[in-house]
Amino acid sequence: MLSWGMALLRLPLGFQPTPKSKGGKLNPLWLLPQAVTLILLVLGTIYSVFVKGHPLSILLAFAILQGSLQMIFLVRWLYSNETFEFNRSQKNFADPVAVLDLDFVSLPDEIGGSNEQKQALALIRYKHRPVGQVQLNLNGRSMNRDRLERIILNSVEFPFWQAWLEDELELDSRPKTDIQKEKITIAICTRDRPEDLKRCLEEITCMPEDGQEVLVIDSCSLSPETKYITQSFSQVRYVYENYPGLNRARNRALMEASHDIIAFIDDDAIPDSDWLRALLPNFSDPRVLCVTGLTMPLELDTAAQQWFERYSPFNRGFTRKVYDKNNLHHLAAGRVGAGVNMALRRSVLDLIGPFDEVLDAGTPTLSGGDTELFYRIIANGFQIVYEPAALSWHRHRRTWEELRHVLYGYGVGTYAYWTGKLVQDKEWSVIFMAGNWFWKHQLPALLKSILHFPNSTPVDLLVNELRGCLSGPRAYYLSRRENELASID
Repeated sequence: MLSWGMALLRLPLGFQPTPKSKGGKLNPLWLLPQAVTLILLVLGTIYSVFVKGHPLSILLAFAILQGSLQMIFLVRWLYSNETFEFNRSQKNFADPVAVLDLDFVSLPDEIGGSNEQKQALALIRYKHRPVGQVQLNLNGRSMNRDRLERIILNSVEFPFWQAWLEDELELDSRPKTDIQKEKITIAICTRDRPEDLKRCLEEITCMPEDGQEVLVIDSCSLSPETKYITQSFSQVRYVYENYPGLNRARNRALMEASHDIIAFIDDDAIPDSDWLRALLPNFSDPRVLCVTGLTMPLELDTAAQQWFERYSPFNRGFTRKVYDKNNLHHLAAGRVGAGVNMALRRSVLDLIGPFDEVLDAGTPTLSGGDTELFYRIIANGFQIVYEPAALSWHRHRRTWEELRHVLYGYGVGTYAYWTGKLVQDKEWSVIFMAGNWFWKHQLPALLKSILHFPNSTPVDLLVNELRGCLSGPRAYYLSRRENELASID
């Protein structure tokens, strides 16, 4: 009875039946199993402790506490005026957030002025160098330069003041290299997103000419449009990969590249004009195998894009960082950056091996391939540099369903990656990492959402991420099997 009661009380809220009757109204009887179980546990504890004189079991006390808290959450959720369905419908009416690119030394005389512009996210540069971001409340009114300058100065942090001080003292802490002696290959791995690819190539082909090669890896697209668009750019080389999978396409790019450094950018992103020139100097140290960059949102027109930027942004800050195994646990390598904006030495193939083709988009695991490579770079004693001056802009998914799928995929990929490390490399600390992520991040976020804390993450996004985590281990084995069959063919 005790084990059955504890199991019932621990059912995750996101996987329980919808608390509605056939008429569509909230049904209070949905609380009955939890209430009965909790009452039985309390009565059993009173009888055991006060009648029989047995000591109180810590496990039993924890079950009662957990059950009580869950009852409070369920009652709050059922009878709140802000039901889940209401919240979800409101997301379709979110005000667009303007994305601005401002240089502090040449601020415009005025921004805003449109009734539709109520909020803005501004990237702040100092003499073209990204140094921070600021949220601006425009409320449909214009903002003059003096007010904008005051808001920026009150909001920016250390990277801004570092750039200002270095400029005043005529110093530069960033690494130097002779750009004329270095060549780079830009690789775009794509599949059936011709419009995104076209926008990306238009920006890349307008970048300063430093002898770079541009390579498009078509990851088994179903439509010929990817090939047609690529061929419309004379300076771009097209390569077709017969099997799907983002990591498979990345490995093909490493093998096809003509230069020793390969910069990867997603097809739904565009680079800043000085993207390559910011990446390259960081490879002056031979211990550096990978450089990642800052990625900002290209647009924040929909609620889905705004929530992605808030909950799972690509932005890793505005301070250059050098990561190695002395300051970063290799299982937490995801914090160094993302595959949307990264550059690798081609020698990574010989030093630590190729991308794991079991992982990432185009496979059942959906993501995790870039993080797994970062893991091996750190674990093998090499370095990864995060360089915020290497800027790109990413178009986040526009619809709510796309966002739900993205977060589900992140959950699948993370746990698939961890499963691989546990099974293949006997990384037992994976268990600690998973528990730490759940107890310190996922569970608190879920409870805040259920209790309707201000600005809490929508519960369906959190539940989808948790669903993905539960599906990760199975996805890993399924993808591994498919990869073995593909290698046989």
